Amino acid sequence: MNLDSPKVTVNKPAQYIFDALSDVQNFEKLMPDNIAKFEVTGPEAFIFALKGMPEIKLKIKDRQAPNKLVLGAASDKLPFTLTGDINALSDDSTEVQLHFEGEFNAMMAMMIKGPITKFIETLVGNMHKL
Repeated sequence: MNLDSPKVTVNKPAQYIFDALSDVQNFEKLMPDNIAKFEVTGPEAFIFALKGMPEIKLKIKDRQAPNKLVLGAASDKLPFTLTGDINALSDDSTEVQLHFEGEFNAMMAMMIKGPITKFIETLVGNMHKL
């Protein structure tokens, strides 16, 4: 299952956005209002839970400064990645898009597609808070 967020423009340099996303603590600022838990578990990992959903642990899997940051599930039970594509439009304007990629059975994919789509749209929509 592949899902893409809309592209958003943030009035910050690409390196600034990359550095902010590389600090996992900043993901708390991007989370939706219905967050039930957010806990940094290490320099490159955090756990979060939305109300009514199970906890998910994410960790940084790859960095390609200043254009790409890949987060992945820390558990192999639900393998997925969340990739942030960061493209400089000018010295102080950056386009950001999130890509979710995971392998789920058809039933699971049907259940989570809506919530995941809304989640990544919220994350990218809150990029201006960084």
